[in-house]
Amino acid sequence: MHCNRRGFMKLSGAALTCLSLGQLGNALTPVKAYAAGLKIDGAKEVLTVCPFCSVSCHIVAYVKNGKLVSSEGDPDYPINQGALCAKGAAMLTMTTNEHRLHKPLYRAPYSEQWEEKSWDWVIERIARRVKETRDKDFLETNAKGHRVNRLDSMFLLGTSHADNEECALFHQAMKGLGVVHMDHQARI
Repeated sequence: MHCNRRGFMKLSGAALTCLSLGQLGNALTPVKAYAAGLKIDGAKEVLTVCPFCSVSCHIVAYVKNGKLVSSEGDPDYPINQGALCAKGAAMLTMTTNEHRLHKPLYRAPYSEQWEEKSWDWVIERIARRVKETRDKDFLETNAKGHRVNRLDSMFLLGTSHADNEECALFHQAMKGLGVVHMDHQARI
């Protein structure tokens, strides 16, 4: 953009006029403070961790009457310093969206229809499938006759959101099944 001296003087005068009007009693600070307090007024502040990647940015969640009403990055956390990526910033809408599933859906093999199932049915089915897979593929000895007691057809991928005790519990449970292939999301 080319700006001559006359255009620069006009632009400077307009900017100075706008700045001066703000000093004539038209301060917007109380309005901004009032508007910012409406959504989270009376809400409980809860520190939580963003579930979307292994960075684990802290999020300040505001809960009112048992419902999430707002979320923002934690400015005191040294990793994200209050900033959030697009997924973390969308936390509120992802948890309050009317299209979000609240019950498990199951689609039988070769079916085109989804069926709503109970959590008890889903957990029992997963446990049954794990047991069937272990019984079918468990290898007690290798080709040389050495005892190996392992299960090569299952894999565990840990999450960075689990604490040390939870990771140890997952690890021991999988070792109890004979699973030897394990990794952790924080390495990916």
